Amino acid sequence: MEHLLDKSVGCLVGAAVGDALGGATETALPEQIRARYGDWVRGVAPPFHADWATARPLAPYHKGDGHITDDTLMTHALVRAYGRKRDHLDAYDVVELLVPDLLERVVYIPDLEREGVTFHRLAAAERWLVTRLHHGHADPREGGVGNIVNCGAAMYMAPVGIVNAGDPAGAYAEAVEIAGAHQHSYGREAAAVLAAAVAAAMSPGAGVADVLTAVLDLARDGTRAAIAAVVKEAEGYADWRDAIAPLRAAVAPYDTVGEEYRNPGLGARRPSRLHSIEELPVALGMLVVARGDFHEAVLGAVNYGRDADSTATMAGAIAGALGGAAAVPAEWSATVAEASRTDLVAPARELAEVAAEVFARDRERFARRAERFAGLS
Repeated sequence: MEHLLDKSVGCLVGAAVGDALGGATETALPEQIRARYGDWVRGVAPPFHADWATARPLAPYHKGDGHITDDTLMTHALVRAYGRKRDHLDAYDVVELLVPDLLERVVYIPDLEREGVTFHRLAAAERWLVTRLHHGHADPREGGVGNIVNCGAAMYMAPVGIVNAGDPAGAYAEAVEIAGAHQHSYGREAAAVLAAAVAAAMSPGAGVADVLTAVLDLARDGTRAAIAAVVKEAEGYADWRDAIAPLRAAVAPYDTVGEEYRNPGLGARRPSRLHSIEELPVALGMLVVARGDFHEAVLGAVNYGRDADSTATMAGAIAGALGGAAAVPAEWSATVAEASRTDLVAPARELAEVAAEVFARDRERFARRAERFAGLS
């Protein structure tokens, strides 16, 4: 249990830290980041726009200064859903447990600097959960159909990997089920692959190679192709500063948003078996470049820009699961927790307890099946 707790803390605190650091550089391009900050970002940074309350396109969000964003708010909401059920989740649990949490539970929203329900902080692709499931009463297993395809489900799917620690295939299957209520196409696929990556990273003694083996074994279609291309490119670099442009070039053929990140074309975010979200392949690529080091993987994602908070969230979750709590710089986690007025460790502690309970139930379930199957031989 101690090792499970350590890795759970590393994963969820690491994801939150990546989210907060990446929030400062979100939507900016690498050259814009260096121009704004005078160099690469090396830790918690102030907002990209000094006039963040009115500056477009991020207004009115106070991103930067160590504030977590909707990525972490959604992650913690999913943890609470697990905490209520104390077992595996499915699409119907999204309706019965997750959506009410988003609509009813009052939390502190750091980048709005006020308390409110999480729903007030969600972007359009995440509000889809409420529109389709709460108001439209769609079949939860098909709720994600019609949504814009993005990383909205993948960004909060790390808890599924913790609950299925050591079982990437199980994490993939559970995340496919959960994410189907929110996303479809390669957005749903990315959520499943991220969960599998975390589950692989949770295994004792796991390394980057183990994560990649699990990911490439399970991923399908454009998501697998994009990850393979980015990882192959990443293997030739040992410094994220040098890797940013090559990794972008490697993922570009699979990305639908295009080079003008703030002005995507009409083909952006549409379903396709040939494409992939950008964030997950790049997060894995930065993990390869950093040789699994949390500090370097997250900084690579932060300075890559574009959807930096989600890319760094994913890199931080996987690297944190690999290295445990000690992998996450204490200075960063303390600053983020204080600035966000959020206990970053408590959700990880709760989820580790849930994961242990779920494993005990799985063992009992398998024992019953094994007994029944033995009667068939």
